[in-house]
Amino acid sequence: MSKYSRLEVASVMKETGLVPLFFHTDVALGKQVIKACYHGGARLMEFTSRGDFAFEVFRELNKYALAELPGMILGVGSVTDAGAASLYMQLGANFIVTPVLREDIAVVCNRRKVLWSPGCGTLTEITKAEELGCEIVKLFPGGTYGPEFVKAIKGPQPWTSIMPTGGVSPTEENLKEWFEAGVTCVGMGSQLISKEILLNKDFDALKNNVQKAINIIQNIQNK
Repeated sequence: MSKYSRLEVASVMKETGLVPLFFHTDVALGKQVIKACYHGGARLMEFTSRGDFAFEVFRELNKYALAELPGMILGVGSVTDAGAASLYMQLGANFIVTPVLREDIAVVCNRRKVLWSPGCGTLTEITKAEELGCEIVKLFPGGTYGPEFVKAIKGPQPWTSIMPTGGVSPTEENLKEWFEAGVTCVGMGSQLISKEILLNKDFDALKNNVQKAINIIQNIQNK
């Protein structure tokens, strides 16, 4: 069962401003990645559900996080139907992220008060998601829409919380654009956890990347 309510998860998303995204079939490698992100200051991790038996990998990673990393909140992304969302919630997923807006997923997540963040690309979709109880909307693909889109959305809907995924990089320039436009947090995958890092198992570099990104975000937010 999920350990954190949707309001708790939304609060941590807002506080840390960063959700690292990651998938790998190697459980041992996955544990090292989560640990490095955790020691870099991340308190959330989105496990992207890709490939056969991804749920088995997630189950092991979530058990590890619960036992070894207090306060680390694991959720699952790339969820495309209600059945998969239910399965992951039974394995302890604390939030569910989807590439598109699906009402069936909204229903199963709301039933358990688990945060779900659907991929939206229009103001109509964003409004629909909020009507279905969404706390934080995923803007996807973020790079296609850009910070200007976020700024435009926040005009008529200042209450909307947005998390762009895709098109976000851990540079001061990029993060400044997004956060000054009004995003609540950002999702970051390969820009943060690069293929080189995984290949070389350079977990110190990963920890430093996460730490730097969070520091940049905190500095922007505190201004």
